[in-house]
Amino acid sequence: MVKLTGELVRVPSRGGIDPYDPVLETMSAWLGDHGLACRRLSGPGGAVVALTCDVAGGRPGPRYVLDACLDTAPFGDEAAWTYPPLSGKITDGWLHGRGSSDSKVGAAIFAHVAVRLRDMPGGFPGDVVLLFDVDEHTGGFGGAKAYFEGTAAPGRVDGVMIGYPGLHHVITGGRGVLRGRVRVHAIAGHSGSSQAGAGAIAKAADLVRELRDVPLPGPAGPGFPLPAKLTVTAVSGGEGYSMVPDLCTVNVDVRLTPALDDPAAAALLRGAAARTDAAWPGTPPTDVEVTTRWPPYVLPDGSPLRDALLRAATAAGLAPAAKVAGPSNIGNYLAGLGIPATAGFGVDYQGLHGTDERIRLGSIPVVQAAYHQALLTLLYAA
Repeated sequence: MVKLTGELVRVPSRGGIDPYDPVLETMSAWLGDHGLACRRLSGPGGAVVALTCDVAGGRPGPRYVLDACLDTAPFGDEAAWTYPPLSGKITDGWLHGRGSSDSKVGAAIFAHVAVRLRDMPGGFPGDVVLLFDVDEHTGGFGGAKAYFEGTAAPGRVDGVMIGYPGLHHVITGGRGVLRGRVRVHAIAGHSGSSQAGAGAIAKAADLVRELRDVPLPGPAGPGFPLPAKLTVTAVSGGEGYSMVPDLCTVNVDVRLTPALDDPAAAALLRGAAARTDAAWPGTPPTDVEVTTRWPPYVLPDGSPLRDALLRAATAAGLAPAAKVAGPSNIGNYLAGLGIPATAGFGVDYQGLHGTDERIRLGSIPVVQAAYHQALLTLLYAA
């Protein structure tokens, strides 16, 4: 696993920057050398977005998917790294490099788990699928969408385990997200004219203040302890100096909980826009375009997927706690499809998405053992 992780790290695969064929070829060659056939999945535009591999157990049973991304975050300031981002350098028990934790080591662990399952005498009930996405760090999640909703989508998936890193928690839920692009309209004019109004930027500033003061619900109870959250993430409008703009666009990110769902969040944005319009008579109305909708989700106590991974990690000598994550993740997308998912349990790490990203090699064996045992529990429970 260390060898394969190092090989993957040394192949650049920054999301939206590097070509993905080399990292896909590295993984597909390893799988082929170990007797596992794989296929590439393409997105709507024809670009390859994932690699998948089916490991059939030989008799009827459930289907579980092991999902990890092979694309990575950008490098940032390469001069600030102790070792180059593509070095795969091993020192003092740590393997360094971009994507080592998120989540090339997860992919390496899952690949080895698949081989061990394939080699079980007598096989096993059901199927295990490897899914390696190369459109994750772009925010597109094209690999997951191509597998779960593409033309060859499986008829049944009983659960997904996602190989994000972290020894101390099993991520069993996450806040959802609603993202809106709000177009604020006013009246254009010359900045030096006595007739010119304040324009769309000033009106947008009022909208931002309105959004800042909107009351949001707190935690939704012990099963979902996080509050809703609203953040203005971008404001754009105007150019030059002499023109008062008639359009300013505001991007808003709302983190959803059971106490603030998708319709309520959309109504919140439209209500703030309407109040701003009312304070600006004579200007065209603001329009709100919802660009992203992912529901909040949580796997309850008693969920087979949740319990199997927690118990397997405990049996391996760890003590992770179930956690609802603040950021949204691919588990939210899967929840919208009715597919249960854990969205994080993996190796010990430092510097994820930052300078000197690295993983502690000593944590790999227990993580592999936990996933292997969890899958056996789930496959034979049926």
